[in-house]
Parts: sequence; structure tokens; C-alpha cells
Amino acid sequence: MKNVEIAYGKSRLNLSVPESFDIIEPIFEPKLDNLDEKILDAMKNPISSKPLRSLLNESSKIAISVCDITRAQPRKIILEAIVDHIKDIVPPSNIKVLIATGTHRPNTKEELIDMLGERILSTTNVINHNSSDKNNLSRVSTSLNDVEVYLNSDWVNSDIKITTGFVEPHFFAGFSGGPKLVAPGLAGLETIMNLHNYRRLKSEFSSWAEIDKNPIQQDVRTIAKESGVDFTLDVTLNKNQDITGVFAGDLVDSHNQACDYARKTAMVEVEEPYDLVLTSNSGYPLDQNLYQAVKGMSAAAQITKKGGQILCFAECSDGIPNHGNFYSLLSSFTNPSEVKNKISKPDFHSQDQWQVQILSEIALNNSIHMFADGLTEKEMIDSFLKPEPNPQEFLNKIAGSDIKGCVLPEGPITIPYVG
Repeated sequence: MKNVEIAYGKSRLNLSVPESFDIIEPIFEPKLDNLDEKILDAMKNPISSKPLRSLLNESSKIAISVCDITRAQPRKIILEAIVDHIKDIVPPSNIKVLIATGTHRPNTKEELIDMLGERILSTTNVINHNSSDKNNLSRVSTSLNDVEVYLNSDWVNSDIKITTGFVEPHFFAGFSGGPKLVAPGLAGLETIMNLHNYRRLKSEFSSWAEIDKNPIQQDVRTIAKESGVDFTLDVTLNKNQDITGVFAGDLVDSHNQACDYARKTAMVEVEEPYDLVLTSNSGYPLDQNLYQAVKGMSAAAQITKKGGQILCFAECSDGIPNHGNFYSLLSSFTNPSEVKNKISKPDFHSQDQWQVQILSEIALNNSIHMFADGLTEKEMIDSFLKPEPNPQEFLNKIAGSDIKGCVLPEGPITIPYVG
């Protein structure tokens, strides 16, 4: 047996796995030196765009979209850099920082302090987006024929729109960051449900690292471009959540460069599928709940044999969670084979059905074992999962067997694929 550390919550779990198991990790990139200078240079010399300051005047009303608490974005660093760079032109009081929650819960005051810092929270107007608040949604005209687009009114009515995020692999949108900070981040619930409907998710191109043919990525790009993003500032991170790259300027061109960088560091080829894949969900903040942990399961499923096993580690400190329809919809089925018949119907629409769709498809092909301190045994069983209260005991039982296995210590920041 050999030791391996798995990302879990705000720490790491130590496990002993068979010597034959492969350890699959992303290429580690060191954090950027002179980070403040690199961010400033990106705003002064952006990709396919005028410098940020040249887009502004003293009366500009600015909206900046940032990730919510479920993402590891270094918001404080980025926001303070932007505010300091433009404060002699636009006072902080003219800036609205919009938390791009999508369908997630609003972030608490304590979380906002931790995410943004006291200075940003006290000098700018910080707003949690609410996808169900129709009083603060505005219809936006786009070229999409099958989606009525409603976006946060504070975003729509701003003079200058800036997205900030971080780019990592995403299990059905290809990559995070960039346009996702507009939709689904700041979109209305009906818009999000259409963007994440059964047909779009069922596409073979709605998958990790796919951009050009990905219907979801292309549609969110259309919405972001046609609603008028003026500037974007994305970063890439290593497993320590340190910034490794800064990409600013034009929404699409800078996002493409960030995706290319993330693809080179995250994608790992394997020769053949495994019988058993151990995966994390990248630790905190991504492993706060079961809803998010589906990403780690999806990463593992890319290289698991049909009929093979996945052992997922996610702390789930926020439980299922208790908002949205994920658990109520998921637990209404007795087995994963029932899911497709219901949610594939054109007239079926439910918040969070996309996550139920992906989880059920994985569960149809693989046996999913779960270690999560924040979930009850019943919650796991209701979610097509096999509770594994003692994962080391589980691993000890297979020691000495000829089972072919691997470990994804960082979970979905690695994109494993069979070559």
C-alpha cells in the first residue's frame, strides 16, 4: 500500500491505496510573482480590447460580476486591483459588485466579508443576485431562438459591465469563467433552466474542455456578447488556489486564451479505463454540498469502466444543500433508470434537473460510493449513492487483488481522458 492525500473540505485526507494505483493530477504551475503588477498590466494592456481606464468617464455606472461562495475565485485581490486602478476616474460608490449566484443561495454577510474584504463591502454596493426575483430582472434581446433571456436589472442598466472569474474545467459548459459570469450567473431562473435543459446537456459536446461545438458554452457566450460585456478579467489557479495566470480584455478572446492555458495544465491522458476511481471534489469551497460534488463524480466517470466503481470524497458542509429542487427531484426516483423517462419530456421543467440528469447517468453506468461527513446515510441512498463511512476499510478489502485503480486527488480540476 502507498499513501495519498485527497482534497477534502479545508484540509486533506490521508489514505493508503494499493501500490498499483495510478495517481492522476494536473500539472502544477507555481503562483505568479509580482501579482499586483501582473493584474495591473493586464488591465493596461488587455487582449483584443482597449485598456480598462479608457472605457470609463467620471459618470460611468459600473457593474462587476463575481463568483459566489461555491467557487475559489480570489475576489478580494481582483476587486481591489480594479477599484484602485479606476478610483481617480470612477468613485467606488458608482460600482455595483454583483454576486453571480445563478440558482444558488444568497451569500451571507459573513461569507461576503470573507469573499470580498471589508473595504470592498463598505465602499461599493454589493448585491446578491436572485434568479427568482422577477422585479429585478430585465428582458434582453438576443439571437437565440429558443431562450427568453432575462438578466439582473442592475447588470443590464449599468454603463460598463465587467466580468471577473476564474477558468477551470467544467463538466458540461467546457470551462468556467468568462461568459458564465453573465449567464447563468446573473440570469433569471427560466433562462437558466432553458440553457441547462435536457437536450443541451444530452449533446456529446456538452462536456469537459469542449468549447467550439458545445451548445451550452456557445449559447452563454451569445448572451454575454449580445448583452454587452465591456471588459473581462479572468484568472487561472493551481491546486493551492494561487493565481497562475491573468487574462483580461475582450470577453471571448481572453477567455479562449485562459481556456487554452487551463486545458494544457488540466488534461491528463490515460491508456484505458479503470475498475475503480477515487476522486475528491477539489476540497473547499467546491465540495460544500452534494450538488457541487457531482462534478468530481463526472471527472471520475470519464475514465471508469462501464460497471466499474467510483469512490467520491466531498465534505458537504452545506449538506445537499437545502435550497433548490436538487434533492426533492432526485429523491422522487427509486432508481436512476427512472430519471430519463421523466426529465426528457419536452414539457418537463424543474430547477436543478441538469444535476439530477448527470448524476443519474453516472449512476446507471457505475457504482458510486460516497464519503461525506455532511450527509446522512438516507440522503446518500436517496441520491443513488452507497455510503462509505470507512473508506480506508473499503480500500483494505481490495488490497492484493488485481483491481485496476487510480486516484484523482484534486478531483475536477483534472480532466482525465482515455486516449
